[in-house]
Amino acid sequence: MPSVKKAGGRPSLSSQVAEAIRGQIEAGYYAPGDKLPTEPALVDKFGFSRTVVREAIAALRADGMVESRHGSGVFVIGPRQVDPGLRLFTAETNRISDIIEELELRIGIEVEAAALAAVRSSPAQEAEIVSQVEHFADLVAEGKPTDEADFQFHMAIATATNNARFRTFLEHIGRRMIPRVKFRTVMGGVDPLPSRDEPILLEHREIAEAILARDPDRAREAMRRHLVTGIKRYRSLTSWRQDKKDQDIG
Repeated sequence: MPSVKKAGGRPSLSSQVAEAIRGQIEAGYYAPGDKLPTEPALVDKFGFSRTVVREAIAALRADGMVESRHGSGVFVIGPRQVDPGLRLFTAETNRISDIIEELELRIGIEVEAAALAAVRSSPAQEAEIVSQVEHFADLVAEGKPTDEADFQFHMAIATATNNARFRTFLEHIGRRMIPRVKFRTVMGGVDPLPSRDEPILLEHREIAEAILARDPDRAREAMRRHLVTGIKRYRSLTSWRQDKKDQDIG
C-alpha cells in the first residue's frame, strides 16, 4: 500500500509509523510470528495518538505484513521467507549456546571489519561512528532502549570498511544479531541479564577511538574484546540458570 501523503508531499503521521515498523520487520528486528508491542507501547514509542497507531497497523495489515489475533495482539506475518542459509541468526531460540556460537562467528567477521574501518574509513564515516556512540550514550543517560543504537554502531563500522559485503552481511542478519534482542523475544520481553548498557558503551568508545586513531591492530583487539565479553556475559547466565535449577530441585 503506498504511503498516504499530506498536502506538500509529507507522509501522514500514520504512514510514518507504518514505514518505521515496516523497516524493522524487513530488517529482521521483528520476525514472522513475533508479536508487536501493545498499542499503548507504540503510542509511547512514537509519541502519536492511538488513532495514528491504529491507522498504521491497519496499513500494515492491508499489506499482509501483520495480522490481528483477537485477544492476543498483532503478529508479524512477513515480509518474506528467510533464506535457510541465514536461519542460524534469524530463527528464534532460547538456547544460550546458540547465542554464544553466533557471537563466535561474528568475531571472525567483525574483528576484521573493525581493522579495515581503521585503515579505510573516510572522515564522514568516522563522524558517523562517533555519532552512533554519542547516540548510544544519550539513550543510556535517558534510560531508553539501546538495541537499535547498538545495531547501528556495528552497521556504521561495516560501512566504513568500504567493502559492501560486510554491510550486506549485517543487513541480512538484521537486528537479531544483537543477542539480547533475539533472546528477549522468546523470553516474553524479559531480559534475565542485568543492564549492561554502561559497559557496552565503554566498549563501543574503545572501538571507535581505535578506528579514529587509524590503528587496525588496536581496532581488532577492541572489537574482539567487545564480542568476547558478550560471550562471557551469556556464559555467566548459563551458570545462573544451573544454580537456579539446583535451588529449585533442592
